[in-house]
Amino acid sequence: MAQKSGELKNTSYELFIGALSVLSIVNLALYYIAADPDIASVILIIDTLLSVIFLTDFLYRLFTAESKSTYFFHQMGWADLLASLPAPQFKILRTFRIVRVYRLMKIYGGKRMITEFVSNRGGSALLVLLFMMILILEFGGLAMLWVESRVPDANITTASDAVWYVYVTITTVGYGDQYPVSNAGRILGTIIMTVGVGLFGTITAFLANIFVEPKGETAEDSEEAAAGKESIAAGPDDLAAQIEEMRKMLQTYQETSKDLQDKLAGIENTVQRLKA
Repeated sequence: MAQKSGELKNTSYELFIGALSVLSIVNLALYYIAADPDIASVILIIDTLLSVIFLTDFLYRLFTAESKSTYFFHQMGWADLLASLPAPQFKILRTFRIVRVYRLMKIYGGKRMITEFVSNRGGSALLVLLFMMILILEFGGLAMLWVESRVPDANITTASDAVWYVYVTITTVGYGDQYPVSNAGRILGTIIMTVGVGLFGTITAFLANIFVEPKGETAEDSEEAAAGKESIAAGPDDLAAQIEEMRKMLQTYQETSKDLQDKLAGIENTVQRLKA
């Protein structure tokens, strides 16, 4: 069975970073073919968010690497660092993160990856929801800007307006400073509101569950359970010996308890005589 390389992290996390890398490459292509500068601005805003995530990913890999120099020079850490910068000429280096995910798939195989992804249901669900929220933030903003910017009395006319509207909508804040005025925009806003609120509510419930779920089994509980299993697995002679040993321990306890009671009675009598 293939062993996990120190370069590769949790399966769900690697897939999440790989998906963001694919989105980043798609955004790079959209940025250069977009005819509308406002649409390009929305892509640029989302890319700034992705750059922050990629920089955090680089720092995480660097500080958790078995050898920082090995990661930086031999495991494409330098490419991770440059790819996290917002400079357009370095964004193509994000393809190396996709290569890393491919390496993960090659090491584990698709079936094993799916098994690990499903077994880590909590972490996987959280990362999937975060990825979907990023998608809603970007493509919801693009769609809202495309619909509303054509309306004369619209107040969502710039990239920042569109992204801000989508963000405050999915987080249920809803300041009301930006809102769609066209019928198409209101329909789109309803969809964004419904999907976004559902996702954000699920994330909130997931985080709340972390704080209220019962604690796991402690080491002492594990030792006691293991001792109980050993006792059950023991043969008749071993059990008889254990019973006899317990009887001796109980007898010793009873004798000690009787001695303590006699000494306590003697002390009480002495105290009573002194008082008299």
